[in-house]
Amino acid sequence: MTAEKPEAAATDSCEAAARPSTAVGGPAPTTTRDPGPAVEFTAVSRHYPGGVRALDGVGLGIGRGELLAIVGPSGSGKSTLLNLLGTLDAPTSGTVRVFGYDVGALADDQLSALRARWIGFVFQQFHLAPNVYAVDNVADGLLYSGVPARTRVRLALRALERVGLADRAYHRPHELSGGQKQRVAIARAVVGSPRLLLADEPTGALDTTSGETVMRVLRELHGDGVTVVVITHDRELAAALPRRVEVRDGRVVSDSALPGDAPCRTEAGR
Repeated sequence: MTAEKPEAAATDSCEAAARPSTAVGGPAPTTTRDPGPAVEFTAVSRHYPGGVRALDGVGLGIGRGELLAIVGPSGSGKSTLLNLLGTLDAPTSGTVRVFGYDVGALADDQLSALRARWIGFVFQQFHLAPNVYAVDNVADGLLYSGVPARTRVRLALRALERVGLADRAYHRPHELSGGQKQRVAIARAVVGSPRLLLADEPTGALDTTSGETVMRVLRELHGDGVTVVVITHDRELAAALPRRVEVRDGRVVSDSALPGDAPCRTEAGR
C-alpha cells in the first residue's frame, strides 16, 4: 500500500525531466527501431540570441550499452549537450538521433513519449518531494505512464532494491543521507527501465564515500545493459570511466574512443 501524500508539482525543467510526463496520446517509439547507436549527433550546433554559440558543429556517437563521461569546465557546453541528449532542447542546426529517431522530426507528444519510455535523468539536486516515502518518490517516476498504482509501487520497490535501498523504502527524504537521496533519485530514473541514463554531476553534492557508492550503482546499471552518460567537471571521476569525451567552448576537443585519444575535429571544421 502506498502512503497518502500531496501531489508534488515539478518546479523547473530539471525536476520536470526527473518526473517524466508522458503525453498519453503520443506515438511511443517501439523496440523494432534500427539497432544503431543510442545517440548520434551530426554537425550539431546550438546558438542563442546575442551571438552565444553554446555548441558548434559537434559530431558524436554513443553506442548502446556504453558508459562514458562528458567532461568540461563551466561554460564549456556540456549542459547544452545534456539537454540535447535528453531531447529537452533542439539544435539550431544539424541532426540529433536517439535510438534511430531524428528528434527534430518528432512532435512534442512523441518527444515526451520517447523521454518517458527510453531516457532516465539524474541531477545533482535530488528533486525529491519532501515528507514523502522513498517508494512513493520513486513510483512518481511512472505517474503519467498509465501504469496502475499498485504496479507502480511494486516496480518502485524493485528499483529501490536494485540500488541497495530496499530497507529505506518507507523513509522520508529528511531521514536519508545525501548518498541515499541520490540513490532514490537514480531508482526513480530507472523505474521505467530506460535504455539511456543521463547523470548530470551525480556526485557533485556528495562526500567522497557517498559519491563512490553512487558511481558503483551507475556501473552496476551499465552492467545490466543501460547506456550511462555522466556529465561532470570532475576530471578524476571522468578518468575512471571507460570513455571520456571532453568539451570546451562548445566543441568536442578530445574523445578517448578515438585512436590515440587525439583531439577531435568538429563536423563544421571538416
